[in-house]
Amino acid sequence: MRDISYRVALGGIVSALCLVTMFLAGILPALYILLPIIASILLMLIAAEVSTGWAMLTYIAVGILSLFITADKEAALIFIMFGHYPIIRIYLQKIPLRLLRFICKMAVFNICALAFFYVTVYLFGLDQMVSDMDEIGKYGSLIVLGVVNVLFILLDIDLDFVYKLYRKRIMPKFRRMK
Repeated sequence: MRDISYRVALGGIVSALCLVTMFLAGILPALYILLPIIASILLMLIAAEVSTGWAMLTYIAVGILSLFITADKEAALIFIMFGHYPIIRIYLQKIPLRLLRFICKMAVFNICALAFFYVTVYLFGLDQMVSDMDEIGKYGSLIVLGVVNVLFILLDIDLDFVYKLYRKRIMPKFRRMK
């Protein structure tokens, strides 16, 4: 375990990078889904370098601050609902049975996705999302949920790639600089 000054400095730097990324979601509205995902991937660095507890504290701080800084509140909500996944994923990867691990990952994602939907529609009053799904047809919401689940599986594969890349290529360079 590194000393407290290292943890605070790394947490501050990653928090600043996450907040800049979230701020860009207001400037580049086409990337309002991708930028919160990038911000959450940055939290994986703190989980790998320091601890998952420290990463969760950073996640909470960035989540609260992004509500104030980000012009696109939907992007901030995406980060709040899904930004913890790269941190929780570290624990989920320790489940020995692949099928059980997959089911747990999908359960966590679907709970967050449904919470995002209900908060967006009923708390923020964005009823347009419901009417957009009705245009797809009777099963529009189920189709959207299925597509989003497929995209989540691809994201999980990408997170695995990024984590392995960080552990094998980038982390050893940080260790040598020490």
